[in-house]
Amino acid sequence: MNPFSSGTRLRDMIRAIRACKTAAEERAVVRKECAAIRAAINENDQDYRHRNLAKLMFIHMLGYPTHFGQMECLKLIASSGFPEKRIGYLGLMLLLDERQEVLMLVTNSLKQDLNHSNQYIVGLALCALGNICSAEMARDLAPEVERLLQFRDPNIRKKAALCSIRIIKKVPELAENFINPAAALLKEKHHGVLITGVQLCTDLCKVSEDALEYFRKKCTEGLVKTLKDVVNSPYAPEYDIAGITDPFLHIRLLKLLRELGQGDADASECMNDILAQVATKTESNKNAGNAILYECVETIMSIEDNGGLRVLAINILGRFLSNRDNNIRYVALNMLMKAITVDAQAVQRHRATILECVKDSDASIRKRALELVYVLVNEGNVKPLTKELIDYLEVSDEEFKGDLTAKICSIVAKFSPEKIWYIDQMLKVLSEAGNFVKDEVWHAVIVVISNASDLHGYTVRALYRALQLSAEQESLVRVAIWCIGEYGDLLVNNVGMLNVEDPITVTESDAVDVIEIAIKHHTSDLTTKAMAMVALLKLSSRFPSCSERIKDIVVQYKGSLVLELQQRSIEMNSIIAKHQNIRSTLVERMPVLDEATFIGKRAGSIQATVSPSAGASINLPNGVAKPTAAPLVDLLDLGSDDVPAPSSSGGDLLHDLLGVDLSMASTQSGVNHAPKNGTDVLLDLLSIGSPTQSSQSVSDMLSSSQDNKTPVSPLEGLSSPSSNSIQPTSAGAAPTIDLLDGFSSNPPKQENNGTAYPSVVAFESSNLKMVFNFSKLPGNPQTTVIEATFTNLSTNIYSDFIFQAAVPKFLQLHLDPASGNTLPASGNGSITQTLRVTNSQHGKKSLVMRIRIAYKMNNKDVLEEGQISNFPRGL
Repeated sequence: MNPFSSGTRLRDMIRAIRACKTAAEERAVVRKECAAIRAAINENDQDYRHRNLAKLMFIHMLGYPTHFGQMECLKLIASSGFPEKRIGYLGLMLLLDERQEVLMLVTNSLKQDLNHSNQYIVGLALCALGNICSAEMARDLAPEVERLLQFRDPNIRKKAALCSIRIIKKVPELAENFINPAAALLKEKHHGVLITGVQLCTDLCKVSEDALEYFRKKCTEGLVKTLKDVVNSPYAPEYDIAGITDPFLHIRLLKLLRELGQGDADASECMNDILAQVATKTESNKNAGNAILYECVETIMSIEDNGGLRVLAINILGRFLSNRDNNIRYVALNMLMKAITVDAQAVQRHRATILECVKDSDASIRKRALELVYVLVNEGNVKPLTKELIDYLEVSDEEFKGDLTAKICSIVAKFSPEKIWYIDQMLKVLSEAGNFVKDEVWHAVIVVISNASDLHGYTVRALYRALQLSAEQESLVRVAIWCIGEYGDLLVNNVGMLNVEDPITVTESDAVDVIEIAIKHHTSDLTTKAMAMVALLKLSSRFPSCSERIKDIVVQYKGSLVLELQQRSIEMNSIIAKHQNIRSTLVERMPVLDEATFIGKRAGSIQATVSPSAGASINLPNGVAKPTAAPLVDLLDLGSDDVPAPSSSGGDLLHDLLGVDLSMASTQSGVNHAPKNGTDVLLDLLSIGSPTQSSQSVSDMLSSSQDNKTPVSPLEGLSSPSSNSIQPTSAGAAPTIDLLDGFSSNPPKQENNGTAYPSVVAFESSNLKMVFNFSKLPGNPQTTVIEATFTNLSTNIYSDFIFQAAVPKFLQLHLDPASGNTLPASGNGSITQTLRVTNSQHGKKSLVMRIRIAYKMNNKDVLEEGQISNFPRGL
């Protein structure tokens, strides 16, 4: 007899395959066996069909192709005997999936088997359907499965419930057919059926609002009673795990209660007592108990507010953090991240334990704990938390220092109460992990130092000391040489000594030594060496006695292969040797860069800069809060596809203020990019603008008018000319764009208007009326000049009046300054403002505009919004 004939037993084939010494031998055995199975299939061998399919399944599990035997599955399923059907259904589930069209051929067999008199065959059909059911099969066989939910045998009911879950996930619209049968399963005494019934109800709640409401009203109390019975049940050996009765049922019930209680106060109140009981009675010394406690905490955090329960839940998480199991600690940290938005004070009580997790040996726990600590920091605890983190920074692993440093720098910048504390902490970070600090961070440190005029001497001395101990930290070296170059005279003369300082003696030669070491150090990069050369040039003026020595150091780089250093060396040598008369002027101390402007330019790089909401504060490192500017304009949803959706990411300062990406908008509108060198700081911030387009709006979509009294601290010091004038800011600089209207004393005169159009009441409320008068510019039909007249209909005077507007991309809008910002009461006066709208789709699309009007009435802010779509035709 051929050892690989269709009559070979499965065990013999497995033994032959396992006896193979190489992969080639195994392939040969499998190839011969597959050939024998193919021959049997061709001969329609019915006696050994089930054996052949069993062997095919084993071959399939080894990874060899077995598609040629798929039809054998269908033949076995169609046979009458249970053993053949069992092999057939097993092969069906293993060799096929729902994407294969051949599966449709088995639908009829499944329907017959679901109605079979043998309950074991019914179970096979349900099992197969629950594993590979497609949407079409679900629609065809749903009535049979629904009927089987009430079958006499509990095993069939359990399998029918599991199959129903698959059906409603494939075809959610069938969910309503299963609501009543599923609710009936919640009264089952058999735990296996009850668990599957609870899971079916949970999935029904997720796919159907009707099911959710039904279970809330009809089943919440019953579920609470069931959970109470399970919690208080006596010892039952068939369900007991680690002293807990059926923890799987506990968890399923808690998940369903979570779905029912979320967003419903009545249902939440109904389950409060049992949740408290589960949280207090469940033992936490075994994993089964911890699983139940975790699900209980999830449920408490998800249902409607109950302060006492939430404190209890957070205390459970605190206990989890002390557990030796890393998985339990990790899930506790994850849950605390969610809990802090609900009850921050309760989480704060476990701050010490969370800090210990930052020092954990497991990297994933360290990172998660660090994220949680970052969220926990506030003005009250920033000093002790920062101290703990910096202390740990000294001993932390190299791979963790990057994340830890970034978080510490962000915390210090965001919550610093005073400048001296900010400088002290940043110097500690730079000394310990300067190589992990991003450029934006040490740039910000320099800006803060330059603003702290009373701390210049203290800072340069502290940096000098730090440099003696941590010369390998690149960022520290850069900040130190910048400060020594700027304030070297204060270092040598001990100017501005504070009580907390120890006296230090530094000579002019010592200060130059520090810079020389930095420029010659083999690890110093180009940026550090370039900064060191600038510092040397400044010290050559501050320390005349060291001028020749500095000149000798600078001259060494005249032949450098690095062009940047070579150029600096030649130019600086020329200044030192030939231009003594201008050197002192050239190397004057850097002008103080306004912190708000710097933060605006670096927004997004350093966290905790500008709050996107109007009226919030910028948290500056010196602890001085400055009010933010009122938003220049919001991108208003016109309900049109032409309006781009505002981005939620924190880009630059104006991105935060406007809620729109100006750089993209300026590109779309064709605004030329001005050269950055010497450009006005506002234009540099926006990266837009040109001398010939000073009157153009920021983008095709946005325009805004604001009174000159509106606070604009993030852009303070930036003025804007009137829309018709050009005021050069520096050589080669482009003029600023009229973003903040109202700086010009008189609005520009309106050009000669063309054909007039009928007036329109564009907006009217109980307090305010706005009328539009239209005219066209001669020879330019695309542009419409609109004169807006605002009238106060109430008996109160309106102050701080601001009109804002937004249009779709096919329109360009420019607003001239308003005639005033105070609107008299009872129509005894008005405010006028001119708008120019250019329609690039003139004749194809009509004008549409979204408007926002803000003013103060009796010292209270009032905001009115509306959409204007009743423009005359032809505009």
